[in-house]
Amino acid sequence: VQLQASGGGLVQAGDSLRLSCAASGRTFSSYAMGWFRQAPGKEREFVAYISWSGGSTYYADSVKGRFTISRDNAKNTVYLQMNSLKPEDTAVYYCAAGLRSDYVRSDYWGQGTLGTVSS
Repeated sequence: VQLQASGGGLVQAGDSLRLSCAASGRTFSSYAMGWFRQAPGKEREFVAYISWSGGSTYYADSVKGRFTISRDNAKNTVYLQMNSLKPEDTAVYYCAAGLRSDYVRSDYWGQGTLGTVSS
C-alpha cells in the first residue's frame, strides 16, 4: 500500500484544514487507518484512528472534539477534518495504514503534509 497525504497549508488560529490521504492498492478497505503528527523538535504522536469499516474511531485527548477522521473506501481515501486549530497543532501530519490497537505500530506510512497554524 502506498499512501499520499495532502491538504496541509498555512492558516490562522481558529481556522480549519482538511487533510486527505489517498491509498493505492485494492486492499485499502481492509486496513485500519490513522493519522499521526510530528511537531518541530518533538516525537511523532498519535492523532486519530478509524477502523476498516469506519464504524469505530478514536482520538488523542489533545484533538478530541476538534478533529474528525473519516474514510471513503470507494475512493481509497481517508480524511482528517481539523477545526478550531491552535498554534500547537502545527506539525507534519502523516497517515498510516494497518494501524494496530496500540495506536503506535502500523504497516505502512505515507509522506507527511505540513500544517502550520499562526497565532
